[in-house]
Amino acid sequence: MPTESILMIDEFLKQSLMLRERREAYAHAIVIRHGKPISSKPGDKMIICQDGAMHGWIGGGCTHPVVVKEALQALQEGEPRLVAISPSGAVQPIRDFAQYPMTCHSGGTLDIYIEPVLPNPLVVILGHSPVGQSVARLAQEIGYSVAISEGVELAGAQFQFPENDLSQLPLADPCFVLVSTQGADDELALKAALQTKVSYVAFVGSQKKAKALKDYLRREGISSNRLNALRTPAGLDLQAKTPGEIAVSILAEIIQFHRNSTSGILEGDTPTETKTLTETVDPVCGMSVVVGSSKHVAKHGETVFYFCCARCRTRFETEPERYLTSIP
Repeated sequence: MPTESILMIDEFLKQSLMLRERREAYAHAIVIRHGKPISSKPGDKMIICQDGAMHGWIGGGCTHPVVVKEALQALQEGEPRLVAISPSGAVQPIRDFAQYPMTCHSGGTLDIYIEPVLPNPLVVILGHSPVGQSVARLAQEIGYSVAISEGVELAGAQFQFPENDLSQLPLADPCFVLVSTQGADDELALKAALQTKVSYVAFVGSQKKAKALKDYLRREGISSNRLNALRTPAGLDLQAKTPGEIAVSILAEIIQFHRNSTSGILEGDTPTETKTLTETVDPVCGMSVVVGSSKHVAKHGETVFYFCCARCRTRFETEPERYLTSIP
C-alpha cells in the first residue's frame, strides 16, 4: 500500500477515535465505485462532522456539497444511504441510490456509501450504592459506556466526574442518568441530574422519598416538566428485591427507553449542534449547494451566491450577467 494511502487511513482512524471519545456524532463516506476521470478510487474515505466539517478525501470539490447534505440527513435519520453522482443521462437510475448530477466539468461518475456513526450509549451513575455499581457492571456487559463518581472503583469505566458535578461529561444522547445515592446528598445529586437535558433520569428510592425530593427541587427552581419526567422508582416492575435484581430491572428500562427512541440524533446535551440544512443553487452549473458548507462564495450587488467549486465562482465573477438570467 502506498505511503500516502497509509497516512490517509491513519488520519481517518485518529479522527474517528477522537470523535468517539468525545461522544460526537459523525458520518463517514466511502467511495464504492468510480468512473474516470474522477480522481478518487474505491475505498477513499471522508468523515463529515455535525457542523459540516470534512476530514479525508473522496474526490474533487464538486462532490462535497452533495456528500455533506446526505451525511447530515443520515445523522438526523440515523440510517445509512447510497449516493450516485453522474453526468445527466450517463447512467440509468440505480435502485436505492440517491441520484445527483455530476457538475464537475471533467465529468466522471462516483458512487458513495454514507453511514452515520452515533455515540455509544452512556449510563451515568450518581452515588456509591450496590444498586448503582451493579447497573454499571451490567451496562458494561452489554457494551454501553459508563460514567461514575470519583472514588468509585469500576474497571473499564470510560468517564469519572467530581461528586454531583456533570458539567464536564459529554451527555449527548443516547445517555441515561441514574441517581442511586441512598440518602447521601440525594437532593444535590438529583438536582444535578435534572439540570441536564438528558431525557432519561431515574431515581432509586421509594415514592414517598421521591415526592419529598420533588417538592424540595420545585422550590429550588427545577421545572415541573423535568420533575414529572423523573422515573421513580427506577426500573421496570419485575418484583425485584435484591440489589442485583433491581439493577436488572433498571437496565431493562434503559434498554426499552433506548430502543423506543428515534434512531438519529436526539435531544440530549449534544456537544456540537447538527447544522440545519439550507440549500441554494449554484447559478453556473445548477448544482444544489448547502449554504454554510460551501467555501466558494461571491457577492453581486446585495446578493450572496454560493458555488460548488472555485471554477464556477470564477466564471460567475467574470460574466455575472450571463448567469443571473438563469436564476429562478
